[in-house]
Amino acid sequence: MSHSVTLDAGELELDPAVHPERYEGVRTRRSFAFLIDAAIVLVLMLLASIVVAVLGIFTLGLGWLLFPAIWPVVAILYTVLTLGGPNSATPGMRFTGVEVRTLRGERMNYGLALVHSVLFWLSVSILTPLILLVALFTARKQLLHDLVLGLVAIRSPY
Repeated sequence: MSHSVTLDAGELELDPAVHPERYEGVRTRRSFAFLIDAAIVLVLMLLASIVVAVLGIFTLGLGWLLFPAIWPVVAILYTVLTLGGPNSATPGMRFTGVEVRTLRGERMNYGLALVHSVLFWLSVSILTPLILLVALFTARKQLLHDLVLGLVAIRSPY
């Protein structure tokens, strides 16, 4: 019995039994991508801190109330705008040749990227490295928040 899959434009066949090459080295590449993205977010946070510091001077200190919001806002905006964009990958992921897709092979959208980002930061805050252990036991090398949302990180086919 032959099984044919019809895919829409922008979708990929992501069965690890059919395309194991899409998952080779994904954990390592994703780890390096995270380090690259963390460095970029750090630079963006420093720039945002300078803006908030100057704003605080002009608002007689009221602008400084924005300091606690810098980290979550910058990190989440960075992830949502890049992961939810047309590449379905952050700059770090693009550099390491990784992108995130739904299990149907579709690219991410901004809403899904927002939920993915919030779940990632919440799970890392609560479970720390334990979310990484999940990738050792899943065929698609998914992290905990990927499993919950039905997403998968693959080697970029382009």
